[in-house]
Amino acid sequence: MKHRDQRIDDALDTSGVRHRATLKQEWPLLALLIFVWAALWQDFSPANLIFGVIVALIIVTLFPLPPVVLSGRINIWFCFELFIWFIGQVFAASFQVAGLAIFRGKKTRSGVIAVELRTDSDLIVTAVGHALTLIPGSFVIDVDRRSSTLYLHYINIESQTDMERAREAVRDIERRVIMAIGSHDEFEAIKHECGPILGRVGGKK
Repeated sequence: MKHRDQRIDDALDTSGVRHRATLKQEWPLLALLIFVWAALWQDFSPANLIFGVIVALIIVTLFPLPPVVLSGRINIWFCFELFIWFIGQVFAASFQVAGLAIFRGKKTRSGVIAVELRTDSDLIVTAVGHALTLIPGSFVIDVDRRSSTLYLHYINIESQTDMERAREAVRDIERRVIMAIGSHDEFEAIKHECGPILGRVGGKK
């Protein structure tokens, strides 16, 4: 599944050689910089937005940032499903953590686990990391960008079985994010992994 475009290869390359990003690849960053510029000045007039475009172009030219490569695919249904599932997980995990604090207290054991994700997309890795951090009971403490490995502090880890269960939970979050905004290649790989049920739903792009 790990499919990279040239910009990701450049970002991972330690030789210092980096190809120039195209406007198509940079437009999300440019749009964000223009919005931040206008918000800081509290002025969304056409003249200020045009000046923001100039400032944004200067910034990305003189200070190239690490690439954020969009997948070119979004599935509205899976995005909605991910949102509903995430809200449910936040509530469920909140009650679980509260129960551990009340009934087990200091006897509750935690652990640090490493989970290698399927994807090399910075966007997917970041989304999974944020989701894990926002769900009570888990917290991302480090990321190995080269191998797309997340290192997490996880609550209520007492055995190898608990560790494997936690890893599967992380991979489930990654699966849901890929279904929502992953690339076509990643989605096809997930569809093949999860079987024909996902394939029937996955026709919506």
